[in-house]
Amino acid sequence: MDEKGILKGANRKEAMWNKTKLGEPFKKALERFRDDVIPRSDFDPTSLLQFGLFMSMAVINILQEVEKKLGEEGQKAVIDGLIKTGYTMGKQILENIQTPAEISDIELMSFLVTIVNTQSWTSIEDPRIDNEEQCSFDILWCPLQDVYSAFDCRVQRYLVQGLFNAFRDSGVLQYDYQVEVKKTIPAGAETCLFQITKKKPNEKDKWEEYSKALEKKALEK
Repeated sequence: MDEKGILKGANRKEAMWNKTKLGEPFKKALERFRDDVIPRSDFDPTSLLQFGLFMSMAVINILQEVEKKLGEEGQKAVIDGLIKTGYTMGKQILENIQTPAEISDIELMSFLVTIVNTQSWTSIEDPRIDNEEQCSFDILWCPLQDVYSAFDCRVQRYLVQGLFNAFRDSGVLQYDYQVEVKKTIPAGAETCLFQITKKKPNEKDKWEEYSKALEKKALEK
């Protein structure tokens, strides 16, 4: 794999990046991990990927089973739980946030997403600020790409929805944004491409609208 994109802890090219401070989710657990686990000579970091994939498969299996046995009500219960989980993560990312006065709204939006991509999903991200109303990014590698199908990736939609709900509720952003998936690795593309654009007044949320369509499709299956 070419060493393109960024992972957790890497610098972005924008001048505002190093002037912005965001929270680190699960800080207490991370501190214990750094102090007690990483230094061990018998620690193999691939075990974390195995654990994460184990948990991820559990989530998709739970969702599929409740849809099959409990229908729409069961589906909604799992979705609500996923949104709640994303919201909690979003609040932790925003904990003790510090931003320079001169940072633009689209820069802050893009920086928040970088934390989500490189920490919440341990992905390799290639981020861009396209203009003052749009940012985008490619995911060059995702830990789920070899085990989740394209349809399974709908699980991530509700975690993302919770994250963005937390960002909106916090008031750190001046504007609301549309999030769209343009292509995905599980569907055969080389990367997962996302675009985030400033939402127009009274415009419906495209992310939530597409999620609803997927929910209906899942129940029909």
